[in-house]
Amino acid sequence: MNTLFAVAFIAACFPDFAHHFVLSSESAVFSDHGAKFPRSETRQVEYKIVNTWNSIPVLHAPVTITFKPGVQGLVMEVNSLFFDDPPAPPGEPGKPFDGLWDYEVVESFFLNSATRNYLEVEVCPHGQHLVLLLSAGDCIEKGLPLTFKADINGGIWNGTAIIPWDYFPPGVDKMNSYAIHGSGIGRMYEALYPIPQEEIKEGQGPNFHLLEYFKDFSLKDIMGEDWNQPPSDLWS
Repeated sequence: MNTLFAVAFIAACFPDFAHHFVLSSESAVFSDHGAKFPRSETRQVEYKIVNTWNSIPVLHAPVTITFKPGVQGLVMEVNSLFFDDPPAPPGEPGKPFDGLWDYEVVESFFLNSATRNYLEVEVCPHGQHLVLLLSAGDCIEKGLPLTFKADINGGIWNGTAIIPWDYFPPGVDKMNSYAIHGSGIGRMYEALYPIPQEEIKEGQGPNFHLLEYFKDFSLKDIMGEDWNQPPSDLWS
C-alpha cells in the first residue's frame, strides 16, 4: 500500500510536462502547445525524464536535459541526481568509452524517421562519453570526439556537451532520451518517451532502439525558423 501511494504521489507531482521552451531574449517560459515565436528567435528546450522505459513513474527527482543554441553545434546540458552506481568506468574523462551504456549514463537520440538514420550521444557523470552514428539500428560510426565536461557536486551531477552539427543526420525530426543507473536487479532504465504499458509484450525488456516510440523534434525550435541545418560530410 505504501508503495502504491508513493507511485501515485510522484505521478501527481511530475505530470506529463515533456518539455518547454525558454526564449533566449527573455526569461518567460512558454508551453509548446500553440506558442508563437518570431521567426528569428532562438530558444532553449528543456526535457524531464519522469518515467521508466515501461511507463512507470520514477521515484526520484527527474533527470533534466536542456538543449541550447550553439555556433559549432547543439549544446546539451544534463542535470541529474548522482547515484554513484555503478562505479566510474575505467576510462579517461573527456574521452570516448566503448560500452558506456553499462554505467551511469544519460543518452539522447536524434532521428530522421524517413531514412532511419540517427545519432546517439551518451554522457557520464565521470566525464566519459560515447557518440554513435546508426542506421536502422546498425552502428556505422562509433567513438567520435565530443567536447564534454561533467562535474559532481555531492549528490548532483551536471554535464555540458557541444554536439557538432556534422554529427546530425540530415532532416532530424524525432528524438528520445534516456537515463540509466544502478547495478544488478537494481538497474534502472528511464525514458523520456517510454513504451506504453499496454504495448509491452511478455518477457520484453528495455530497448532504446525502438524508433517508433521517438517523438517529434525540430532543431529549428531551438535555432530559429530561419536557421538551416549545415550539411554533413559524415552522412553524405
